[in-house]
Order: sequence, then C-alpha cells, then structure tokens
Amino acid sequence: MPSSTRALYPRWRTLAVLLLGVVLALAPGSTASPDGVPSWRWPVAGARDVVEPYRAPVHEYAAGHRGVDVAAPQGEVVRAPADGVVAFRGVVVDRPLITVDHGGGYVSTFEPLRSELAPGATVRAGDAIGTVAAGGHAASDTLHIGVRLHGVYINPMLLFGDVPRAVLLPCCDGIMREGGRVGRSL
Repeated sequence: MPSSTRALYPRWRTLAVLLLGVVLALAPGSTASPDGVPSWRWPVAGARDVVEPYRAPVHEYAAGHRGVDVAAPQGEVVRAPADGVVAFRGVVVDRPLITVDHGGGYVSTFEPLRSELAPGATVRAGDAIGTVAAGGHAASDTLHIGVRLHGVYINPMLLFGDVPRAVLLPCCDGIMREGGRVGRSL
C-alpha cells in the first residue's frame, strides 16, 4: 500500500465508523437527536465540568486522551447515561472500572468506579451504576468516561447533547459610538 494511502486509512476508518453509527442511531427504537446521534444523560450530579477533554490520537496506537475526565468527588454516585448491559466490572492495573454495552456498537467505560453490578446486569438510563473511587491516570476527584463506537474511541461529549449557548446581554450605560448611544444595561 502506498504511504499516502496508508496515512489516510485511519481518517477514512474513523469517518466510516462515525457514519455507520449515525445510520444505526436512526434505526427504529433508538433515542437519537435530530442529527442522528444518541442522546445520553449526564452521569454525575452537577455541572458538566470537564477537567481533561478528549484528544483523538493521530492513529490507532498514538498518544491521545481517549475519553473525558469530569469533576466528580470520590463517593459521588454515577448513573448509567443510557440503557445497556454491564459487559465488565473489575480492576484493571490499579483502578476499578465498569464497562456498559449500550447496543448499536456503543460501549462506555467509567473509571475509577466502584460498583456491585455483575456482568450481564441490565441497567436503564439514570440507574446508579457505582460510585467514584480512586486510582488510574485521572486526577483525584475526577471520573474518566470513555466511549467506543464499533471498537473505535469517540469523543463522549458528542453523546451528551448540546450545551446551552451563552446569551450576551447589553451592558455598559453610556457607551457611545460615533456620537450615538449604543445601548444600555438592564
């Protein structure tokens, strides 16, 4: 295979997987947003405070951050973002984690997370799946959320719906432009 084709392969593979995910998300019975991406619930209480964002690797084995780390104190209850089946629960290296298969090729992993659920347990969106623990690469008081679509890591934030846009309000009485008043604050 020519080197130029080899360099494009990871991009085409990722694009193909994402397009397949959109097609599957539009299948009857799925809960998808208007753009075809499933809509998941935020798994922890409070604001969506992303401490470490997703960074896609340049190729399958390159460095990157294959998920997001969100602020969540140890002991915080973590809830299933969507319906699924527990695929794995255990300790990997030094951190407890749980993996949930949501169907349609979507698999999520939460770490460090202490859970009593056993593989094969069915969870519904909003069910408690465990509590934030300690260990792993993430900073203390954070929860790492990873999502794979057909075996390829994707940015989990794509599944949690839109973040409301900021609304700018008029301000600053007395601001003048070319001799005329621009606006006034409330």
